[in-house]
Amino acid sequence: MALTIVIALIISLFVLWKMNSWGKSFSARVVAGLALGILLGAGIKLAGPDTSAVDSAMEWYSLIGNGYVALLRMIAIPLIMISIISAIVNLETAKGLAKKSAVIILILVLTTAASAGIGIFVAKGLDLRADAINIGDAEQQRITYMENRAQTNLSLPVQLLRIIPTNPFAAMTGAGDNATLSVVLFASLLGIAALILRREEPELTERFKNGTKVFYGVIVELTYMILELTPYGVCAIMSRTLATTNYDAVATLAKFAAASYIALGIVMVMHLLILAAFGFNPVIYLKKAWTPLSFAFISRTSAGTLPLTIRTLSDEFGLDKGLSGFAASLGTSIGQNGCAGIYPAMLAVMIAPTLGIDTSNPGFLLQVVLTVAITSFGVAGVGGGATFAGIMVLSALGLPVGLAGVLISIEPVIDMGRTAINVSDSMVAGLVSGRLFKEVDLAAYNSRLSKHSVD
Repeated sequence: MALTIVIALIISLFVLWKMNSWGKSFSARVVAGLALGILLGAGIKLAGPDTSAVDSAMEWYSLIGNGYVALLRMIAIPLIMISIISAIVNLETAKGLAKKSAVIILILVLTTAASAGIGIFVAKGLDLRADAINIGDAEQQRITYMENRAQTNLSLPVQLLRIIPTNPFAAMTGAGDNATLSVVLFASLLGIAALILRREEPELTERFKNGTKVFYGVIVELTYMILELTPYGVCAIMSRTLATTNYDAVATLAKFAAASYIALGIVMVMHLLILAAFGFNPVIYLKKAWTPLSFAFISRTSAGTLPLTIRTLSDEFGLDKGLSGFAASLGTSIGQNGCAGIYPAMLAVMIAPTLGIDTSNPGFLLQVVLTVAITSFGVAGVGGGATFAGIMVLSALGLPVGLAGVLISIEPVIDMGRTAINVSDSMVAGLVSGRLFKEVDLAAYNSRLSKHSVD
């Protein structure tokens, strides 16, 4: 049976390969990969083969799916670094660089605060309570883990200090929870140093600038090579997800899962309204952002989606390449609307009644929103996404962090939507900041998909 499941994957991948030779567009092949993955995963689940056969076959599915994600992670750090350095060395001065970064961070944090308010509204409207959820063995283990993790939770100043890379070469390998932000910081400082050197050694700086241009071109070309594998990766990841999901466990917490997606949907509408307010067509945004958003949804990794996010911002939306790198990189760790906004806010409102706290009290609700906004910045440099965001918020509010573990059964399901919203927020922050600094080409934004979406 395992061999049959693997052969089904091979046939699906072959179909996607033939679509490329038939001249089908990149977007069409990604949609086809998603559709084939859904059919394949649902077929495996409905056929009901024995667990050992599925587990054996899924190793090959993981080879394709996880292998693709690993390639994206491999290129993410070099792409971030060279994009930022290239953008800075092409500036006349470093003036305004800090301002641009501050504006991006401010947008990320403010939208996270708004997302927290939306999460509170939905949780209260549907009367979600943590004590209404049954606690099994898996949930109890998760509760214990979160309580132990909370005991080692670092303070905000310590977390911010860890962003400074004591070994930038280690950060470039992606090692450590704060690798992405560490690389952003190091690349920014390196670019600023090159601008300062230009005053004393203009010829030397020009060589550095030319070398950066060459390296940037090579990295971008490698990125496009990897992105061409997206339809295959999407197919394998989606089919594996559907084939291995425990739907019985999901059904027991369907109310919270539905509430989460209602909140995520409202936040997405908020993103579109923000874009419309700054002169961007929301329909065009959805059309061009579909590939990174769908991949983020399927893969559940903002970091793995980074190359897609940066490419979409710069090539499809016409945003300055340096600003694209800043926004996409900062958005993976700061002000995540889904993981650091909606999720911890909903947890707080669910858990507070178990301690007799009146969640209708405006003072308490304001405290939740402010805490979420502050800790969403503190999540910078801390890996673990929603789990650690939840720990930080609940700890700051004096609520038992362990109760957040009762949702472990549906974590993968709701994490898919949260990750897509995180990526959308980083793109919105990039576009809005680009509009404010006049570094986005509206003609490019409103144009058709770029050639790299086809070839």
